[in-house]
Amino acid sequence: MPIGEEPEKLGLRERKKRKTRLTLQQQALRLFREQGYHATTIEQIAEASEISPSTFFRYFANKEALVLEDDYDPLLIRMFQEQPANLSPIQALRKAISSSHALITEVEREGINERTKLTLTVPELRAASLMHMNEMLTMIAGLVADRLGRPRGDFEVLHFAGSVLGATMAVQVYCMDHPKADFFQKVDEALARLEGGLSSLASPSSPNDLNG
Repeated sequence: MPIGEEPEKLGLRERKKRKTRLTLQQQALRLFREQGYHATTIEQIAEASEISPSTFFRYFANKEALVLEDDYDPLLIRMFQEQPANLSPIQALRKAISSSHALITEVEREGINERTKLTLTVPELRAASLMHMNEMLTMIAGLVADRLGRPRGDFEVLHFAGSVLGATMAVQVYCMDHPKADFFQKVDEALARLEGGLSSLASPSSPNDLNG
């Protein structure tokens, strides 16, 4: 279920599932910090989370999935679909990111940032993230196509989805070198640049707003 959803709106089963997923990720991140990603096993993560290794696989297919997956995407999808029809796809996406960001707790936000850093520094995770990015591109293209009433294979729709993913990946790299930067704020800035046609790159002397 979506991150930040009111607990009383969730059924007991979903609340328990969400709590277990968060616990697994939090315990895993702690172990990664203490002994490294490669040295940490699924058995250790399960033990720290007080569940069996077999139960671990009910929530995540493997250790890579534990880092790459979260409950943010369903929330973002719902927020995007709820945006007014008069907004352009990029305007709707920026509104959706802003709205969903407000529902994410500080602890969850820190976890997202930490898992993003792991993805960029661990070779196996970087490789797995490429497959994840392909799935994300398809998802974004589908949402935009449905919003515009276009085929999902439409070139402009796919180009838009690829541009959004590219902007997000650029922010991930930027935040690696700027740990104090707000990831979600920088994503919005990057999308604002796309919306404006990257006009700040028209001149070599133009300031780089992302360095703020």
